[in-house]
Amino acid sequence: MSEETIKDMMTDAIRYWEVRRIVYNAILTAIVAAVFVARWPESRFAVSIDVAQSFFILAVLANVAYCAAYIVDLAAQYSAFRSTWRRYRSLLFATGIVFAGILARFCAMGIFSHPT
Repeated sequence: MSEETIKDMMTDAIRYWEVRRIVYNAILTAIVAAVFVARWPESRFAVSIDVAQSFFILAVLANVAYCAAYIVDLAAQYSAFRSTWRRYRSLLFATGIVFAGILARFCAMGIFSHPT
């Protein structure tokens, strides 16, 4: 293992993850929009300030959860498996998107459900 500093590893992690955060947020936004359209016309009744605030909170929480990737990434980079990890960390990204996408769909379906 080459002598990488913590600063180098942090820079590498930021360079990798922050560009992908845009993709992550775009996918989650597309999922929520798709549920909104799929539930139309009932979903139009759910549009309110309260729902907007709920989605804001969920978006912040989704981005906080995204930061968990840094913990895994930095631990793996600090290990002897750094070069292998850097080749396969896209699997963590893909797994995170699937997990967050399922949660986003579940929440959006609940918010845009038919009023009872």
